[in-house]
Amino acid sequence: MKTGPDHWLGLEGRVCVVTGAGGGLGTALAVNFAGAGARVVLLDRSAEQLAIAAGEVLRLVGAEAHTVVCDVSNQASVTEAALTSERVAGRADILVNNAALLRPGALDTLTLEDWNTLLSVNLGGYFLCAQAFGRQMKGRGGAIVHIASISGSHAQGVSGAYSVSKAGIIMLSRQIATEWGADGIRSNVVSPGMVETPMSAPFYATPGVRERRSTVIPAGRIGQPQDIADAALFLASDRASYINGDEIVVDGGYTRMLMNLIPRPGFEKPAP
Repeated sequence: MKTGPDHWLGLEGRVCVVTGAGGGLGTALAVNFAGAGARVVLLDRSAEQLAIAAGEVLRLVGAEAHTVVCDVSNQASVTEAALTSERVAGRADILVNNAALLRPGALDTLTLEDWNTLLSVNLGGYFLCAQAFGRQMKGRGGAIVHIASISGSHAQGVSGAYSVSKAGIIMLSRQIATEWGADGIRSNVVSPGMVETPMSAPFYATPGVRERRSTVIPAGRIGQPQDIADAALFLASDRASYINGDEIVVDGGYTRMLMNLIPRPGFEKPAP
């Protein structure tokens, strides 16, 4: 996504921090914001993955991305990352909270350690980053976009604390919107449905999974990182200046399919 200086989103020169930037979705987010003229700062635990993501930003949009190694579940690491980000790029105007874990685990056997580990990244990390980078926005205004999931509203079984963490993100965003709105800080959520990323790649490597999933999505395909990145770009932009405490579901219509999954003799869709 290469754009000119008059890009209609109004993000030119703004500092955008993306967490979990070393993953497939994080890289797409970084490329999208850099393409809209923002100065991007990429956070991830892996220096190697950060280098790859920065390379993609340079290759695809010709922009430099600053990289900062950060463990979002560790308060000291987040504090240091916020200081480094401000030093190399300036105070944050936009934060995209994206870092996440997904681990299988049935509730009846899940250990407290596994529960806490997932929550410390998926929810605690969002809180710590919002707090640290939100301080840079106070008095100036800014936008925070949290990547949650449709699992935050629809329980996903045998996934440990995943759905609980995503539900918490949605409420955290609303809480931020109500408490920080007077400071000019907007907080919104993008909730993806089924998206093909490195984290979900093992699912699609299983024969038949892609086809079975696609049949229950009105759009007829699995979502791609770009689909999510586009929604995040909009929410962070001036075009969404009066949207605060809200959620955009990006799932190709999947969560609207419930009534179509119920057998209704006489109302079947005609065969092509």
